Amino acid sequence: MSVADRLAIIAGAGRLPALLRAALDAPPLIAAPEGAELTDGVGPPDLTFRVERLMPFLDALHEHGVGRIVFAGAVQRPRLDPAAFDPRTAAMVPRLLAAMQSGDDATLREVIAIFEDEGFAVVGAADVASDLVPDAGVLSARRPDAGDTADAARAAEIVAALGAVDVGQGAVVAQGLCLAVEALPGTDAMLAGLAALPPMRPDPAGARGLLYKAAKPGQDRRIDLPALGPHTLRAVAAAGLGGIAFEAGGVMLLDRTEAVRIADELDLLLWAR
Repeated sequence: MSVADRLAIIAGAGRLPALLRAALDAPPLIAAPEGAELTDGVGPPDLTFRVERLMPFLDALHEHGVGRIVFAGAVQRPRLDPAAFDPRTAAMVPRLLAAMQSGDDATLREVIAIFEDEGFAVVGAADVASDLVPDAGVLSARRPDAGDTADAARAAEIVAALGAVDVGQGAVVAQGLCLAVEALPGTDAMLAGLAALPPMRPDPAGARGLLYKAAKPGQDRRIDLPALGPHTLRAVAAAGLGGIAFEAGGVMLLDRTEAVRIADELDLLLWAR
């Protein structure tokens, strides 16, 4: 790897930055927003940045020989300080604001475009660690039955409709009924809210229902790819559901070995559909 081809991980919260770092042969540069709390295994960031000074940050990446960028982990939308903008970054504000008004997907596309305009190649997490994105197959000991198959198909339709209007990447369906959909608060909040409600399945002895996750239709899969992990399976169990189905090739499964172990321990379905 040449110096100019060095990879930088733009790191946020969660396990993904550490998993990507562990998958690399050459040490990456770690960059994170100011104040971000990174998980163990990532290490202290080499660079921190503020959105208000994005252009000087990109200059610093070039100075460190970075040629490739991967975005990994959850990042909260920052509160911007108008007084903190440098002139070059301020000139980009109208471009970013116009994208933000069109939704998260448009905003992320614009972020990618800014990095590419400055000469960086933006790669996806799956390009760095392809085993994070399972191919089609049932990963758990429990196999899908007819009720699971019908619920997964119904949920896939709902998630496709949500994604088309840039709302969310997940839904819960049980016995053909949509019990919850993912919005801005995210999957964990959706499942926690469902766990706090009384059971809503028409037949208590019937299919327990599934969480379904998929990328949005037309989404640029280099950024904000949906992710699941062991904690998701525990949340699914707490919500009284029977498992998880997700889009094969379109969703990251973090800590796969542990996720499969928990699925089998809790008798949950884990299905890359």
